Amino acid sequence: MTKETIGYLALGSNQGDRESHLENAIVKLEEETDISIVKASSIYETDPVGVTDQPAFLNMVVKFETSLDPVKLLKVTQKVEQMGGRVGKGTWGPRTIDLDILLLNDENIQLETLQVPHPRMLERGFVLLPLKEVEPHLRLNAGRSIDEYINQLTDKEGVRKWKSSFGGEGFARFES
Repeated sequence: MTKETIGYLALGSNQGDRESHLENAIVKLEEETDISIVKASSIYETDPVGVTDQPAFLNMVVKFETSLDPVKLLKVTQKVEQMGGRVGKGTWGPRTIDLDILLLNDENIQLETLQVPHPRMLERGFVLLPLKEVEPHLRLNAGRSIDEYINQLTDKEGVRKWKSSFGGEGFARFES
């Protein structure tokens, strides 16, 4: 099947075995015939944002190809979250796994259930730093470089590289 859309997903976990939750989500995404993971960032440990009285998060970004339309892709990411033990969609609260669609080609999507580009991605060091690792020359909003946005971040000190390579055996092809 032809995979026509290039996209980027942010993954995060701060409950239980955080690294395993990230790894399992990627395995589940790879099991979808219409999604291929192309590249994965390192894993970053991040201080919580918003609700700060909770454990630190592990975050990463993956680049993928898909032939799914955006709504079907959202349903797949929500299914992966549910299979990973995600309950509710509370804002900034603890979670076993969280998947956010960041970008899909150059599309601007404004639906009740989905906004692409992700509406808060440019404010989040835990998204932009791993995104830059996966796509260092990425241009966003009116052609501005990702570095311009990173330089304006106020929370990047709370984002630390936790593990340079992602996953175990079979995941080496995702390494940056």
